[in-house]
Parts: sequence; structure tokens; C-alpha cells
Amino acid sequence: MNLSPTFEITQSIITVSELNRNVKTVLENNIPLIWVNGEISNLKQYPSGHWYFSLKDADAQVRCVMFRHKNRYLDWQPREGMQVEVLALVTLYEARGDYQLNIETIRRAGLGTLFEAFERLKKQLEKEGLFDIARKQQLPAFPRQIGIITSPATAALRDVITTLQRRMPTLPIVIYPTPVQGKDAGKNIASAVATASTRHECDVLILCRGGGSIEDLWAFNEEIVARAIAACSIPIISGIGHETDFTIADFVADKRAPTPTAAAEMASPEITELKQQLNRLHQKLHHAIARQIENRMQKIDLLAHRHTHPGERIQNQLLQLRHLQERLNSFITRQLERKSWTLSTYQQHILFIRPELVRLTEHHKRLSERLNQACAYRIETMTTKLQHQQMQLTQLNPQTILNRGYSITYSSQGTVVRNANQIHTGEKIQVKFAQGRVDAAVTKTNRKNSETK
Repeated sequence: MNLSPTFEITQSIITVSELNRNVKTVLENNIPLIWVNGEISNLKQYPSGHWYFSLKDADAQVRCVMFRHKNRYLDWQPREGMQVEVLALVTLYEARGDYQLNIETIRRAGLGTLFEAFERLKKQLEKEGLFDIARKQQLPAFPRQIGIITSPATAALRDVITTLQRRMPTLPIVIYPTPVQGKDAGKNIASAVATASTRHECDVLILCRGGGSIEDLWAFNEEIVARAIAACSIPIISGIGHETDFTIADFVADKRAPTPTAAAEMASPEITELKQQLNRLHQKLHHAIARQIENRMQKIDLLAHRHTHPGERIQNQLLQLRHLQERLNSFITRQLERKSWTLSTYQQHILFIRPELVRLTEHHKRLSERLNQACAYRIETMTTKLQHQQMQLTQLNPQTILNRGYSITYSSQGTVVRNANQIHTGEKIQVKFAQGRVDAAVTKTNRKNSETK
């Protein structure tokens, strides 16, 4: 670590407060959290909950402080003269200029070896995959029987049984008695887990142990227990110690509960809650069935309204047929009466005018002959007039004139030349004959005669 000071030598003068503040900064920035071993001396516990003491060895001592929000999690009480190991930040109390240790956590001396063994086994098992989520089993929602692996003398067992009986009084419980502390406790716990797995008479198991120091809970940190839990065919809940206590068994187990009581709550359904849920489902089902029945009843009424008995339908159709027959008869009668009346009117009219059919026939014949004669005369007259007009058109046709030897002269602008004054010497002209055209140039013009070439 780098302990070189960060001060620069200057001629300025600083106050004691500034000096202590700078020294504190140097200490905190250059010395990380460290473990320190020593003996507790002059331990004082203030009403505020803070602890003040000195940590010493044969040659030196250092002041220490552990604030209430740090020491309240300890489950043991430090005493004067006790050998301990502290994890602390080296700092300075500015008001008095005292160099001291601000303690984060404290443990009895010798526990460092246990923690090292704990971390070593934890890393080994984690590398082997015993902590993987994929291998953990799901807890049954409604277990038929629960097994508890613990010592019959532990107070935690009574809490677990009380909780299970409160939540589900009819749920059977099997206790697999085993020591949970002391020599060979780990082997006994592993044997109990293997027995429960072999008998397979429970749907879920609870590892139960009350709180204690790391030495008290060490049986649950042994490798033999961890592997027995991993090999168990029944889901296991670890309910070991307090919420702040962690063991290897917690990491291998399928579920970890913060306390034994919480493990019992996690393993068993709550009968009151189940009854309430069942009542809610019953009411929901009742309402759903009632709505379905009402919908079906309404549908039946609608179908009944649409559906009629075949006999009733035939009777209705017969009535409708009779009604249509009566309407048809009435319509035919009215039509006959109307036609009879019209016929009678025509008869009376015929009788009134009494037409002379022979005379009218002769008159019609004469009119037809006159019409035919008039049409024939009209056609003949129009044919003669048409032939005359056709002869006139033939005589006036320019092509006919050209056929007699005449020609038409066009100027370079494309206009018809009717006078020699319209063209000039050197101008290009075009002469059209009956058959073909000729392009020529004017070499000379004469008002009376004109020559073209």
C-alpha cells in the first residue's frame, strides 16, 4: 500500500483542524479495509448503542469504535480480554486528533480459519454446479406430507410445527431426528437427508436449526451435508439460523428461508388463504355458470320464438293459401267485370257507328293505288333530275377539262396562275396535265402570250 503523504511543503500556515482533516484523508485514502487481530481492552458500551474499546497486543494498542448500526447484527457479546479479529477502516477522530479504527464487523479470534474453509468449499461446490438454478427442484404447491430434519430438542422445531399447524392443521408431519450441532453432526444430518430421500414419504423437506455462531452452525457448512442435499430426490428448504446467517446448505438447497418459521410458511399452503381463494373461485364460478344459464335461457327463448310446430306451420300456410285464393278469385272477378264492361262499351259503339265495311274497303283500295302511282311518278322525276345534275357535274369537273388538252399552272407559292402578271422571270412553276405534272422555270413573260420552258 502507498502511505506516502500527499502534502506539498509550502510556507503557508494551516490550522490544527486543517491538519487533522488532511491526515484523516491520507489515512482513509491510502489504507483499505483490513483485518486486525488483538485483545479487547477498556470496553465501554454507551446508551447510544455505540461500542468503544482498545485493541492491543503485547507491544501496542489502538483505539476502536463500532457504531450501533454495525454491532446490532452480532449474535454474541464481546467481553473484556477477549481475543477478536476486526475488519476496520483506519481513520482519525479530528476533534481529539486520535488515530483509531472504525470497525465494520468483528469476530472471535480463530474464526478466520473457518471462514476460509467456508469460502474454499463454497467456490469448489459452485464450480461443480451444485448451486446452479437449473438443478434446483420446484416446491409442490400442495404437499401431502412434510418432513423436518432437525433435533427434537431445538426450539426452532416447536416454531416450525406451530406454524405448520396454524397454516394447515391436517397436513401430516414426519420428523427425522438428528443432532444439528457438535461432533459428527454433519454426518448425522447427511444420513437423515439420505434416509428421507430413500423412503420418499414426504413431498418436501425442511432443514431446521435455530440461530447461533458460525461454530454452532458449522455442521451445515460441511461438504458431506451439501452433497447429500444435492443428491436428495425431494425438494429441500433450508431454514437455518437467522436472516443474516448463511451456510453452504443454503446455497445447495432448492429454496432458502431466512428463518425456520419462514421455511414452514414457504413449505405449506395457508388454509385460510386457500379457503378465501376457494370462496372467490366458487363465487366466480357461480356467477359464470349463472351468466351461461341466463344466456342459454335467452337463446332458447329466441329459438322458441323463431321455431313453430310443424302442424301450426301447415295450418298457417293453409290460412295464407286460402287468403291468396280469395284474393285471386276477387281479382279475377274484378277483371272479368272490367272486361265485360269494356266489351259492352265497344259493342254499343259499334252498333252506334255501324261502319260500311264494303265501301271502306273499296275506298282503301283506291287510295292504295293512287299512293303507288304517286310514288312511282315521284321516283321517276327524281331519277331524271339526278341524271341531269350528274351530267352537269361531269362537265364542270376540272379533270374533264384537263382530258380535253388543258392544263393548270401553279406558282411557287402553290396558287393557281390565272394571269401572266402573277409570275416573274426565273420563278419556278408547276404545270398539271390530265396525266402527271411538270416543273418548269419562267424565262420570259408576256401580257398577251407567255412562254414556258
